[in-house]
Formats: sequence, C-alpha cells, structure tokens
Amino acid sequence: MAIISCKNKEKIPRSVQINEVEIEKPDIKYGLDFNEFSPKEFKIKRGDTFGDILENNGIDYPEVYQILQKIKNSINIRKLQIGKPYTLLFTKDSINTPKYFIYHPGPLSYTVIQLRDSIYGKKVEKPIRVVELQATGTIKSSLYETMINSGYNSMLTYFLADVYAWTIDFTRLDKGDRFKVIYTEKFVDDSVSIGIGKVKAAYFEHRGKGLYAFEFVSDRNKGIIDYFDDKAKNLRRAFLKSPVKFSRISSRYNLKRKIAYYGRVKPHRGTDYAAPIGTPIMATANGRVTESKYAKGNGNYVKIRHNNKYSTQYLHMKRRKVRVGQYVKQGDVIGWVGMTGYTSGPHVCYRFWKNGRQVDPYKQKLPEAKPISKSLRSEFFEKIKPLKTKLSCLYFEDEIHEIKLAMN
Repeated sequence: MAIISCKNKEKIPRSVQINEVEIEKPDIKYGLDFNEFSPKEFKIKRGDTFGDILENNGIDYPEVYQILQKIKNSINIRKLQIGKPYTLLFTKDSINTPKYFIYHPGPLSYTVIQLRDSIYGKKVEKPIRVVELQATGTIKSSLYETMINSGYNSMLTYFLADVYAWTIDFTRLDKGDRFKVIYTEKFVDDSVSIGIGKVKAAYFEHRGKGLYAFEFVSDRNKGIIDYFDDKAKNLRRAFLKSPVKFSRISSRYNLKRKIAYYGRVKPHRGTDYAAPIGTPIMATANGRVTESKYAKGNGNYVKIRHNNKYSTQYLHMKRRKVRVGQYVKQGDVIGWVGMTGYTSGPHVCYRFWKNGRQVDPYKQKLPEAKPISKSLRSEFFEKIKPLKTKLSCLYFEDEIHEIKLAMN
C-alpha cells in the first residue's frame, strides 16, 4: 500500500473519484474461510461413525473408503465421542457437496479432513496464550462467592487457597477479609479460558493482618517452587491447616463436649470438618501409613506417622485410597469423606498426636518448612520488588471510593 505524505497532498488530482468497493471480511475458523462455504453444525449421536456421516451427506462408500485410506497414517478418526460437535463445510455450488469435515471435541485441538481434491487429514493443536491478570476482592460470605460475584475465574479460589493452605484457615474466613492477587490465565481462541496458570504474587488480609505471598523456585536442582512472604519466610508448614478444602469445622477438639450420637458428655479428641460425601481427604503432611482399615466406631479410617513426634488420623471415610506401609506426601488424597462408623452426618474427624498424646492441632506451634538459602536471598528480594509495587497499586473497593470522594 502506497503512503502519501502531507508534502505531496497538493499533487493529487481533485477530480479523481474513488468508488467504494465493499469487501467481505474473511470469517476464519479452524484455518479456513467459512465465507467460502455453506457450513452446517452437528453433534455426534450414538452409533455415528465417520463413514456413516459422510454417506448420509452424499459421499458414496467407494469415496469414503478412499478418504479413509488416505488419512489412516496421519490421524485416527475411529473414536467419535457422543455429544461432541463437528462441522461440515459444503461447497457453494449447485451440487452442494461436503468439502471439509471438522471435528472439535475440546478447546485445545481439532481435526480437519479435506474430503475432495487433495485429500488429507490433520490434527491441529490450538496456540495457548498466557495472560497476566490482577484481581482484588473483599469477603462478604465466602472466597468462592466473592470470586464469582467479582467476575473472576472461579478456579482462582483454589489456587489462592493452595498458596495460603499452611497459614490461613479458609474454613474460618471473616466478613471483611480481603485479597489482592497477580496471576496468569491461559486462553485459546483469544477469549476461551482453559484454566489458571499460576499465582505469581498475592496479599491476603485476614482479621486485619496482611500476609504477602511470592512465588519463587527455592531448589533449582529439584525444581521445588514455594511461596514466601516479603521477609523471605516460607509460607509452607510441616502440616496443612485442614485435611479438606473449603469445608467448615462442625466440631472442635473439646474434652467436655456432649456428643449427640452418644447423648452424653464424652471427650472429643478430634476436629470435625463437615463436607459433602465424596470430598477428597488429604494427608496434612508427609509420612507413612501405619493403619488403613475399618473399625466399628471410626468407620473407614487412615492413620499416618509423620516422624517420631507427630501422627495424624482421618475417620469416617466413604472409601480409603492408601494401604499400610505406603509413603504419602503432603496434599496427597488418601480417601473420601463419608458417614461410616459412629457419625450423624458426612464429615472427616481429624485427630492429631504429639509425642503419643492426642492434642488440639490448632493450639500447636508447628514446624516451618526450609527458608530460602542465603545464596538466593538477594535474588528473591530483587524479583519481588516489581511484584510488590504492582500489588500496592491495586486498590480495594472501599479505597477506590475514598479516592473518588477526595477528588471531588
């Protein structure tokens, strides 16, 4: 395209008339211009095969066989999932025969088969775009509802909860708690989200106390990624705050509690987390399974020995996933919430031993994970500087309101 500078403006003949020509904008999908075809959308029905679909749309069996022979070494079109969409692109002529078959069962890839002329088949992986995003919110009921009501990806709830899993009990958030987070989200087709990438930095204010979290590779050899506060203190602890995500504590450790099932005062040496049947139960720390069985009162339960000092137990499971002698890591699923044994509702009773004695885990000062090595501390502080600045530039809703009032 020629570019005419302002200097040459007077040399353009004024009598020239430029006729406007309407050019149809290409409608590119799956690498093809849909404007050149008559597209029709369908869904795979029970019993559908690739051959049946083509025969039902005007392609005789000898041609179908030829197509299958040409594409057999490049793609596998034998397994078509019921309910998944596919598109046929028909020619815009009097014959109106299918030219392309496009199968798109998921957001990450699609299969294109050219049915005429140079027959070919290929599976195309869609490019993934990673975008850095920011979010802020103030808790009114729960973290999940706050995310939804603020228009953020609901999965950000779980990523944020994982970051603070060792330091904040998400079953006991207060109204008015608030957060800022810088994270990445993955997209295909420009606007279709396929999930959260990672949390790069966060600030969570719980009961008036703020806690930073910055992602950092603390062990290059093993590729271990941890989260540290702004003083380079590891947020990870030897034990998770809870064996289940986003449950509520229905009963605490209480040696004088009246247990409804028994109808009398009976010491309750565990912490009950109410959750729907089937909710995954996680090991709160690394350790080896010493018991995995059924008992009349405990129902299905698992006990884990973490070291010479600490052990944990998980009661009333619907089903157990681990066996005696198996080594489990912190966060591994060891079973699912149920109602087995003596219980009046679905929950997991979490019991905690210290030096052979059952204690209240919420009253224990638990050991912390390894700090950043001295050789990496300066690198860590340099890395978090711009992230901390970004977080400070994010404002909560009430702060924005105050700024607007001040400006008026």
